[in-house]
Amino acid sequence: MSTVPSGQPPATEPAAPSSVDPLTGEKISKSELKRRLQQREKEAKKAEKAAAQAAAAASATSKPKAAKAPGIDEDELDPSQYFELRSRQINKLKEHPLTHPYPHKFNVTMSVPDFVAEFGAPGRIANGARDDSVVVSLGGRVHNIRSSGQNLRFYDLHADGAKVQILAQANYHKPQPHPNAPPGAEAPTTPFTDTHDTFRRGDIVGVVGSPARSKAGELSISPTHIQLLSPNLHQLPKYSGLKDQETRYRKRYLDLILNEHTRNIFITRSKVVNYIRRFFDAQGFLEVETPMMSMIAGGATAKPFVTHHNDLKLDLFMRIAPELYLKELIVGGLDRVYEIGRVFRNEGIDLTHNPEFSICEFYMAYADLYDVMDLTEALIEGMVRYLTGGKTQLTYHPEGPGEGKKEYTLEFQRPWKRFDMVETLEQCLGIKMPVGDEWTTEETRLMLSEQCEKHNVECGAPRTTARLLDKLVGEFIESQCVSPSFIVGHPEIMSPLAKYHRSRPGLCERFEGFMCTKEFCNAYTELNDPFEQRIRFEQQAAQKAAGDDEAQGIDETFVDALEHGLPPTGGWGLGIDRLVMFLTDSPNIKEVLLFPAMKPDVQAPHSGQI
Repeated sequence: MSTVPSGQPPATEPAAPSSVDPLTGEKISKSELKRRLQQREKEAKKAEKAAAQAAAAASATSKPKAAKAPGIDEDELDPSQYFELRSRQINKLKEHPLTHPYPHKFNVTMSVPDFVAEFGAPGRIANGARDDSVVVSLGGRVHNIRSSGQNLRFYDLHADGAKVQILAQANYHKPQPHPNAPPGAEAPTTPFTDTHDTFRRGDIVGVVGSPARSKAGELSISPTHIQLLSPNLHQLPKYSGLKDQETRYRKRYLDLILNEHTRNIFITRSKVVNYIRRFFDAQGFLEVETPMMSMIAGGATAKPFVTHHNDLKLDLFMRIAPELYLKELIVGGLDRVYEIGRVFRNEGIDLTHNPEFSICEFYMAYADLYDVMDLTEALIEGMVRYLTGGKTQLTYHPEGPGEGKKEYTLEFQRPWKRFDMVETLEQCLGIKMPVGDEWTTEETRLMLSEQCEKHNVECGAPRTTARLLDKLVGEFIESQCVSPSFIVGHPEIMSPLAKYHRSRPGLCERFEGFMCTKEFCNAYTELNDPFEQRIRFEQQAAQKAAGDDEAQGIDETFVDALEHGLPPTGGWGLGIDRLVMFLTDSPNIKEVLLFPAMKPDVQAPHSGQI
């Protein structure tokens, strides 16, 4: 959807014959086009006047300075004025094929990181020298422009996380035909200064030249030809980068352009996902894909999103977990399966929750929670060693870095600490917890409710036994889990898909992995008794009817699959986003999501994103 420049009101639905706005490409009425052109002319005159005044007041210095359009100090323009002026400049270049600013192709022969690796070694090129025996082509984005007189320009070219200086000198300047020019066209005779006055911070350019070093010793490319490949029409923040958090999340492209730290977070995230894949592939697992929409939201305790399928005329749920489908595949004889993908939970947004997030789940036939626990420790410890070059310790700042802020030291080396849920709560609360069937009684629910009130632990409605217990665990056990730890010994009422404990009545075989006091994985010895599974589903359905939006319904297809025989199975789910938070020392989950969920910006044109 096209948008109007900042400062312009959105176009209304044209009632008169339409025209095309030459600046934005929008189809608008002739009267609206006339109004816009008049407004732009007024803004341009105002900008030129302000710039001329600023330029006249600026004192000249002998230091290198940023290249600017003659007579205009563009740094003094506000964003809308700069956009208007820059758009005029670019549209002027589009009038001739030899200067068109959006070519179809530029032949890059080497990446910037490879250029730095090959020519950046000490002694490879002497200070002030140029290696004319080598000619390469680089592409990237300009982050800084400096000039020293009329015949020397310096640019910082960034690409793929690396930087190289462009050292442009007039005596090496050799214009070439533009790639968009007709066949046989001659190279333009554009003077050096006119060519380089075209470029601005943020432009994407292509450079043809030889490796060199400046007199100060900075690795450079000395170009014979430099070409505009895609101009940036907006001002970039200078020097300090992009600091405003909301702008960083809403305009992630701008955040990535300006902040190397952000780029490194998402490189680490990619490494984490790739490591998970390699780990499970090496263990003989098969990666699969399961549906994103279904008639029943199952596999987890969460409130789903609802969508509508027009052709089927059905309301469907966005999946909250792929669990039930994956266990059906185990029934079908795929003994080791895993999936990495998105799930959707219609819940709150905070520092550690986003309504859509990435998950990895695996299911392993003929295994139980103890096998899965060992596999989890091996996966995460190996991942940390891979990311850190062999270390098993990381530092995490839950409130962000800064003097006096809280700091956690995480130790990932196996074995991890284990907290038994029932025993630890008994120690912390000084009471005797229920056993066996007592977990399902009203007396137990009231006892847990009293404990929450006694210790000022909040629990909203519905105050079911499972929800009350979960709140107490969060207050008294999760808060102790700083380094990676396991909480084990959950009551069956908290885990409708987990198998009952083989030696402790009323409990089930489940563990949750925690670090930095937050859950990052969850695992079971899977329930494979179809009779017991139906009873658990019916209990969940009753809780849903009582007002618990997060409770599951009865999935008859899954029960039917269990009736065909699910072998003893261990299953596991990992929240990738939250794990990446801890591994990259990011206190907010939005830092590790390229496009996090946010409320619409009412001051900006609608973008179709949230």
